[in-house]
Parts: sequence; structure tokens; C-alpha cells
Amino acid sequence: MEISELLAPDGVIANLKVTSKKQALRELAQRAARITGLPERAIFDTLLERERLGTTGVGHGIAIPHGKLPGLTRLHGLFARLEQPVDFDSIDEIPVDLIFVLLAPEGAGADHLKALARVSRLLRDRGICEKMRGTDNPDALFALLTEPAASNAA
Repeated sequence: MEISELLAPDGVIANLKVTSKKQALRELAQRAARITGLPERAIFDTLLERERLGTTGVGHGIAIPHGKLPGLTRLHGLFARLEQPVDFDSIDEIPVDLIFVLLAPEGAGADHLKALARVSRLLRDRGICEKMRGTDNPDALFALLTEPAASNAA
């Protein structure tokens, strides 16, 4: 599964101004509602509920909030580069500045896990993360995120 199957150009926010984890999730839920057509509140509640189970701040300034929602027909991704890092209760206690939200249909078992694994692999690439931190151009961010996996390994 490629990131380009999850993420559209309008799903990239290049310079999100937030001051907290909750505000970041609220802003991302608002953008996700426009993209998916689902209620913002349902998306926000799903992301918040997942955070209550354990942080999605995976370390190195990266978070991958995710959840399953009724009414979705396919996987959707959103990416935000934060203007200033925020505390995300990350496992390494480093504030987060790169967030990839993954929303899946309720019945998307294996596809949801494959997408999470793909996003995780991409964001473990420190070179790509540094390039993303170095630009506030949404088109450049989208290009970095959707570059085919084969060229990431080269």
C-alpha cells in the first residue's frame, strides 16, 4: 500500500498553528470532516478515544493518531507539519511536530494495519522527516510523503 492511496494534496497542512495535543486533534478532525464528509465530532471523539488507550506519539517528534469510523468506505490520511512542536505524551517525551492521521472504515482490519505499517516505515526515515521539517510548502510535503517506497530505499 502506498501513501498516495491514502493521502490527497488537500490532506496536507504545511504549517498548523496549535498549542496542544487536543487542539491539534481538533483541527485535524475538522480538516478530516471536509475530506471524508463525516461529522467532525465523530472523528475527534474517535481520535481522542484512541489516545486514551495509549499515546500515538511514537517518538522522534512524530505522532500517528488513528481510528476506525462507521461511514467510511476507504482509508483516509491527513498530514500536518506543526508550526511549533506540542507535547503529545510521546513515548520518548519529545514534543511532536509531524502528525499523520489515519482513518479507516470499521471493517478494515488488515488494510488498516498495513496502512499504519506503511506510514510508520515512512516516518522512521530520518532523512525524509528532516526534509519535511525543512519546508512549509504543502506541495513539497505531499511529494515527500507520496514518493514511491522503492525510491525511499535507494
